[in-house]
Amino acid sequence: MVACSASSNCCCSLFQALPDDVFTFITQFLTPRDVCALTLCCRSLAALAASEKVWFGQCEALGVVGSRDLVDWRSGVASYKALCKFIFSVRPLIGIWVHQNPELGNVVYVMPGYVSVVGCRVIPQELGPLGLEEGPLLWAPVFEVIGDFDGSVAFFLHGRERDGDYVYPGSLRPVDRGCNVLLLEVEPRKHGGGSKLLHTKSVVPCDSDWDLSRRICRYDRSGISRSQRVVGQSNSVVSFSRLAFADRRKLLEVVTSDIRLKIPISVNGLMFPGLRMQNESFQKDIVHLTERRLVLMQMYKLGGACVDFQDLHRLPINLKKSESSRSKNSLHCQSNLCGAQNGDEGHLCGSRRRSVSGIFKDSLKLILGRSNSLNGNHEISRRGSSSSESKHALLNEFLRSGDSIGITLHASTMRLSTYRAWPNMHDNRFALYKLPMQLPKAGQDYAGLWGGTFGWPPGRITKDKSGKALFFLLLSYELSEGQCLLIATKILEGTHYVLHPNGSAMFVVKIDEISSDPFPWKTDGESIPVDVKQAYYGEGIANGYGFRYPGTKPGSLFVIQNGILAFVWKESRAVLTLQRLDLEVLLKKGERIPALPPILNFAYLTKSHSNVFTGFSSPRCAFLYHKTLVSQNIAFLLA
Repeated sequence: MVACSASSNCCCSLFQALPDDVFTFITQFLTPRDVCALTLCCRSLAALAASEKVWFGQCEALGVVGSRDLVDWRSGVASYKALCKFIFSVRPLIGIWVHQNPELGNVVYVMPGYVSVVGCRVIPQELGPLGLEEGPLLWAPVFEVIGDFDGSVAFFLHGRERDGDYVYPGSLRPVDRGCNVLLLEVEPRKHGGGSKLLHTKSVVPCDSDWDLSRRICRYDRSGISRSQRVVGQSNSVVSFSRLAFADRRKLLEVVTSDIRLKIPISVNGLMFPGLRMQNESFQKDIVHLTERRLVLMQMYKLGGACVDFQDLHRLPINLKKSESSRSKNSLHCQSNLCGAQNGDEGHLCGSRRRSVSGIFKDSLKLILGRSNSLNGNHEISRRGSSSSESKHALLNEFLRSGDSIGITLHASTMRLSTYRAWPNMHDNRFALYKLPMQLPKAGQDYAGLWGGTFGWPPGRITKDKSGKALFFLLLSYELSEGQCLLIATKILEGTHYVLHPNGSAMFVVKIDEISSDPFPWKTDGESIPVDVKQAYYGEGIANGYGFRYPGTKPGSLFVIQNGILAFVWKESRAVLTLQRLDLEVLLKKGERIPALPPILNFAYLTKSHSNVFTGFSSPRCAFLYHKTLVSQNIAFLLA
């Protein structure tokens, strides 16, 4: 868009003559970047394009929250323009993220909170007596990104230690528009004006509305500004991913143990409002969330989110095995990191500003020493053969890039191979992977997220019977050898010991082949006749070549009234009944349980086929699992 002078006879006068509502309607067809460019190109248009109506329409067009929620969110920011900046920066995070381990289920759903987005882990569980629609869905917090008054962002990792719930503040890198991997990393940071890591500007307040327009406008579709691309090209900074896995793990554990903030009891618990239909309760939730957000942002700004140091080569380190972690490999700083023990008021666990004092220095030396010895072997081998070049970067080189280090959430785009909608994952990265979600459309009516259990009838179970394992399936369409296939990929399983690995195809249906098999049951649980709308031939998972390579057996998928799907195995007449899920609604009606320790809470890299979350769950969940395990042990003894 070319700038024009105020005196010239141009199209600006035409826009100024339009009624406000008409001009607002026109700007809804523009992106936030285009609107910012409009305010910068001509002074006469700046006031029009900066109006609250225009930016409310931009917020609404992003589709993260509805118009009524936008009005509530507006009270926590300076303007709808600042709110649009925040929503635009975190919008790609919304969706379902997964990890391969533990095999029983690691599903993290990122959803809107209150001027924030919240990552919630769905806990493997059984379906309660009230069924999926009314029974509380168990979940635990993983992370959240909170918007500040000016639209900047603050990242908090969640975790639990022996003495309570903690948050671990960090930064959020500019988010790629098409990001498919969430990486938890440590980054070196520069203090002062000579910073090489310009993405830390995401938490710097804007001086003016004009400055805010300029910053939004400078971001391209990938979410990275031009200045950041230039700096990234001209300065060689060692990336966190180039470090050896042991160094990456230890750095994360050292930093999180030193920057942790204990959550005050007064603001712990609620992270997003409940359903709006309960108006009085909803307004109380908004009041509580407003206070919680102010407390967390104050903790973030006063406490800091990084650890300072002066001479990286002199820092001594001494790591010991963490008492708070259930992992054998989990380490943290040895010493009294809680120099000033923080109580319920959320004070820091120690001084964040010390640069030469004891404990943190004692921590980095061991990492540096071990890393140097490991990389020293690479140097020796490099002298012996030019082809055996060092695979990992030196930790000294990484730490030399800045004056301090802190954790960061990096939403990046990677080339990932997939098998039936399930991404192939790296074993040694602290990462979550986004599931490609297909939306229902003509010819692909059943695409999306579904949940259900084995057995008929579907829905509620009686109180005198034990619960049924809850399954989450991602249904997607795929063309194979000229045939349209409907694939049901398992992403969550609520059993006590996993029966099928994550990413298993529970059934594959040929949409072009109509099944003539009759449905085995005439009525449902309420004696209502079953009305089969459609049926398709397919194959369902079965015991075959082992856990990782199961076999298949023939069956049929039946489309029943009220939007229920039922896959029936032909031989055994086993049936898996499914219903479409609105995960955001289920989580708002759900029950929060404590999280895992921070690093495990983000990515559980240890292989496990059992439910690792039961030790941290609520008494209700623990009782259900304990009851079932006792029943299994009794049955085994009797057998």
